[in-house]
Amino acid sequence: MSFLGIQGRTYLVVGVANRKSVAWHVAQTLEGEGAKVIYSVRSEARRASLDKQLAGKSVYVCDLEHEDEIRKLAADVAKDHGPLDGVLHSVAFANYSKGLVPFHETVRADFLQATAISCFSLVELANALKGHLRKDASVVAIGISSQVTAASYGYMSPIKAALESATRFLAKSFSRESEVRFNTVNAGPLKTSASAGIPGYLANYVFAEKLTFRRRAVTTQEVADAAVWLLSPRSSGVNAQGVVVNAGMDANYFDEDVVKAATRLD
Repeated sequence: MSFLGIQGRTYLVVGVANRKSVAWHVAQTLEGEGAKVIYSVRSEARRASLDKQLAGKSVYVCDLEHEDEIRKLAADVAKDHGPLDGVLHSVAFANYSKGLVPFHETVRADFLQATAISCFSLVELANALKGHLRKDASVVAIGISSQVTAASYGYMSPIKAALESATRFLAKSFSRESEVRFNTVNAGPLKTSASAGIPGYLANYVFAEKLTFRRRAVTTQEVADAAVWLLSPRSSGVNAQGVVVNAGMDANYFDEDVVKAATRLD
């Protein structure tokens, strides 16, 4: 048995978008360690786009914007696969119907929709799966580094902060009847397809990379590795926490080279 001890365990991975996504890397790492992975994707179109990668695997379609689909996902997965040892929630959606605007101009409908999908869906999913999780199961959500307040990320920063807070409340409420754990992995800027669509993201990514102690950005696999550890029994003592994976970016504001570049007088 490997150190992680997840061989033969069963996990539901929600939010696989493509081979660059965090969810994909987590799923592949889990399978590499001998775990059984059940996949949930947003739409039939998404499933079709992943047909080759997910051939022969258990794949379910669930649009997290709709509570009835979440309940159906939980029921179908439980019926087909039995109790789960863990769940990964790696989901983020923002409409930005008016484009990128200052935060105070955020459209109510956009904010509420993004909150429902990117944050509250975790609460609904946990509730729907409550009777189908093993007593010591682990639930992990993918958030963002607590210091990421880039204007270009828009209203998703406070929504991801709400996601991290929700995991703590879930950990508390579940503790009355089980030892199911809830944690987040709060990632620094990553090279994913989703991030590529954020205006100004590339410049922020390069800047963040310069703030890391190692001068090298965090990789998606590094974030996935942290998530897999949290999903494993080896992290049994960790609950209601946000594990930051950003290569020290948030502790290096006053890096000498960055300060010099920012204050250079022409």
